[in-house]
Amino acid sequence: MPDYGLPLTFGTFITPTNRPPHAAVELAQLSEQFGYDLVTFQDHPYQPSFLDTWTLMTWVAAQTTRIHVAPNVLNLPLRPPAVTARAAASLDLLSGGRFELGLGAGGFWDAIEAMGGRRLTPGQAVDALSEAIDVIRGIWATDDRAPLIVEGQYYGVHGAKRGPALSHEMPIWLGAYKPRMLRLTGRKAEGWLPSLAYLKAGDLAAGNAVIDEAAAGAGRDPREIRRLLNISGSFSATRERSAGAAGGTPQTLSGTSDDWVEDLLPLALENGISTFIVAADDPGVLQRFAEEVMPALREAVAAERASTGLIPTQTRVRAASARAKRRAGIDYDGLPVSIAETAIEPGDVAYTKVRSTYLRGGAPGLVLRLTDAAQVPDALAFARAQSVPLAVRSGGHGISGRSTNDGGIVIDLHELNTIEVLDEATRRVRIGPGARWMDVAAALGEHGWALSSGDYGGVGVGGLATAGGIGWLVREHGLTIDHLRAAEMVLADGSSVRVSADEHPHLFWGVRGAGANFGIVTSFEFEVDEVGDIGWAQFAFDASDTAGFLESWGSIVENSPRDLSSFLIMGAPRAGQPHVAQVLSVVDSDDPDTIISRLQPLAETAPLLQQSVQLMPYSALMANVQGGDHDAKGEPLARSGLIGHITPEFAAAASALLQSGEVYYFQIRSVGGAVADVAPDATAYANRSANFSVVVFGSHPDRLNALWDDLFHHFDGLYLSFETDLRAGRLEEAFPPATLERLRQLKAEYDPENVFRDNFNVAPTLQRMG
Repeated sequence: MPDYGLPLTFGTFITPTNRPPHAAVELAQLSEQFGYDLVTFQDHPYQPSFLDTWTLMTWVAAQTTRIHVAPNVLNLPLRPPAVTARAAASLDLLSGGRFELGLGAGGFWDAIEAMGGRRLTPGQAVDALSEAIDVIRGIWATDDRAPLIVEGQYYGVHGAKRGPALSHEMPIWLGAYKPRMLRLTGRKAEGWLPSLAYLKAGDLAAGNAVIDEAAAGAGRDPREIRRLLNISGSFSATRERSAGAAGGTPQTLSGTSDDWVEDLLPLALENGISTFIVAADDPGVLQRFAEEVMPALREAVAAERASTGLIPTQTRVRAASARAKRRAGIDYDGLPVSIAETAIEPGDVAYTKVRSTYLRGGAPGLVLRLTDAAQVPDALAFARAQSVPLAVRSGGHGISGRSTNDGGIVIDLHELNTIEVLDEATRRVRIGPGARWMDVAAALGEHGWALSSGDYGGVGVGGLATAGGIGWLVREHGLTIDHLRAAEMVLADGSSVRVSADEHPHLFWGVRGAGANFGIVTSFEFEVDEVGDIGWAQFAFDASDTAGFLESWGSIVENSPRDLSSFLIMGAPRAGQPHVAQVLSVVDSDDPDTIISRLQPLAETAPLLQQSVQLMPYSALMANVQGGDHDAKGEPLARSGLIGHITPEFAAAASALLQSGEVYYFQIRSVGGAVADVAPDATAYANRSANFSVVVFGSHPDRLNALWDDLFHHFDGLYLSFETDLRAGRLEEAFPPATLERLRQLKAEYDPENVFRDNFNVAPTLQRMG
């Protein structure tokens, strides 16, 4: 059988002896140290001299960091499939995606019966294994929200809950020798795992033929099925020759390292073996194989492939079922090699973790999860060549940000998350767009520094740092963009530029407030502030006199020293209960007397229901991230406005809005202070005179829009990061006329084809006029 072109990997097959109990664990650790990719263990739970394989694998996974772990193979009659599925998924999660599942139909039936298992004929064992695979795959299919039902003769589940979700694409490898098992491997497995010692000449070629025929019959690519092989032997000065599985290859290897390479090479090139697993408990054998056989065999295979013109498979081969979920308009097979390995498609296990954002459900056709800024031009060029929407994601938390879509491409910068100090004297730092503000705060806090950002540590740097950044320190330290000194970015044409006050200054102006329209920022350079401990206050008030409370709170905040920043949150009133307002405030001071003096006027605003005041580092305040992946459903409905003062008229209108029941979340953030120190035309964020930012969330677009439109005459603009309304006129409300026209001209210069258009698009001047 020809070479399938898969990359070579190597593993060890270690006896799970309990004499002594740590022997197998130490050999697994040595396997990792020697550079093996995989460590495996046989599963014979009826052997009193063996450790339980599942317990051993769990302990090995905990005692290693890189190497993958697998049973070789699991004794299915004694391992119920639904329980096995959850155990495998759990170990996969705990190990960081390092568990693979090898299954066997069963053997040693007397011992299995003695342990309570059921004796099966060979044909029954294959049928039972087929049903078990269906159960296991069903438990893993967490994207299917329906309860799992499998009506099998040997295994069945009736409404089982699915999950947990896998950490990686976990293959199922089958230990198979007979035709029925081989056909099952071709139909349902991702790996064939026999032992060389049990094969005769021609068995590998014949087995591959059966597997490939069954795979083709099931609509699968034979390359989906990795061919693994357990091998054994000893190193010696000479070797013995005997007919084996592949003509001249003996069933047990011997001789020098060169002899081993010579014997294994045809197994790889003529029989498609891409994973060799060495069965040995001798550390010397494992070390010699790793140091002398593995590199030489890799080199020999690579040389032969090069001489024959075979192009090795650079990325994993997706299953036919996964390929069937691909979306129209995307050339999946045309992905550049530089970004293909980490690309996530709708049929991949990882898709459920990346399809949606914090507030918005999505179904993109492809998520390009990049690991290096150098990949951005390739990703952008590929995306431009497709006829689908494009979104760019840093943290995926934004309210307005279209960092997901339906059927399009998402360029995910999550892994571009470095945080480094460039110059301690000037407090200059470089931060990647995928870093989270919680991590930024923690890193800067080690130096006694901080950078005002938002109010939630899970927000990504990229979106916020190109829009504005209204956070807990805003009145004292300004917007996040006011600290930006330079940025590296990839433009629509794929070129990379550095922008600053001296380099592309006009583009640098646009990046600070409307950056999503001009390119993909791959790193930010900020000048941060010295910030010590802060006062953090949480108040709950009876705000039944809502209008009066809003007006009083606004007046106190607006007239307070700049070291006070305060946010107010309310929801719809509840019958028979006081209308509660939460006031969350930060005092940028570590002096308790100063903190109390700033907070006392707020505490006297209305009847106080609950209060908490703490002295803490700013990094502790930002360590407020909830765990788990983003898994939103539907679309958020939010409206935004910037306002100079909380006037009696606005307070009354806001109270009426809350009383309508159409708003379930109402927030006012203080702005003003240092924000207004920056000239309105210095950045694309131009509404510098506003002292407050207002945002509301509702559920019914038409009703909320009607109420908000009636209210909007109170505002002097809006903050696009908190806005979801895509009706005409939002850009004109967000940017003054001169600012918007300047943005359109920049767009015409740097993105004339309007590549970046899916997030409150500033259309180029020429396109708008045409």
